[in-house]
Amino acid sequence: MTSTQAGQQELALETREISKHFGAVRAVDELSLAIPRQGTTSIVGPNGSGKSTLVNLLSGVLPLDGGMVIIEGEGLRVVKAHETPDHGLTRTFQEVRLFDQITVWDNIMVVLTERRLFPALFERAKPSTRQKAQAILEQVGMWDKRDSLAQELSYGQRKLVEIGRALAMNVNTYLMDEPFAGLFPQMIERVKDIMKQMRADGHTIVFISHNMDIVRELSDRIIVLDSGTLLAAGDVEPVLNSEEVIEAYLGA
Repeated sequence: MTSTQAGQQELALETREISKHFGAVRAVDELSLAIPRQGTTSIVGPNGSGKSTLVNLLSGVLPLDGGMVIIEGEGLRVVKAHETPDHGLTRTFQEVRLFDQITVWDNIMVVLTERRLFPALFERAKPSTRQKAQAILEQVGMWDKRDSLAQELSYGQRKLVEIGRALAMNVNTYLMDEPFAGLFPQMIERVKDIMKQMRADGHTIVFISHNMDIVRELSDRIIVLDSGTLLAAGDVEPVLNSEEVIEAYLGA
């Protein structure tokens, strides 16, 4: 969805001509788009289309080479990763990032306890904080594993804990880079249920996926990238049924 197409809708995120170059490769090339606050937006496209680079720019993992990111109405030409939660945004990674040497419970408490490791491990948390940690672990289906070390978990379980850590940030907008990649069918269904609940709770979700069935099921709108540029954006079915998208990505 472009800024013009977004119209009068309240926006969670907007980009204005953002760019990222790696040598001669234009991974994101003067890209402008708008993501409304309400609902779930998927980002699709083949490898090399700029999907992960876009999420890395939005979350401050990579610096912008040009343009502006607007988060909750605030324009930023420099996005700092450690400050994005203060702007109401956080993310998950395709390669899960946990504190492997501590328990599932403590991985959540690190976030809830001012995002610092030592208070989470050695200070007695308030009952309300502990209740929140329990609610998050129950929501992602990991309460029974709360005393397990993160390094002992399966790949799918680690994904669930990472989503739990993102939920503990308690922000408005969640960027999710390939949340279903490498998961068994049962775990895929669990992540889908979590994302549906997040949407029902009023959060904005932006996720990358190659699975068109999941995209159709979860998305309110879709963004299609092509070589770092915007090929199409809008409601899911009209975009996926458009001739240019079918020709470019669906092999028809």
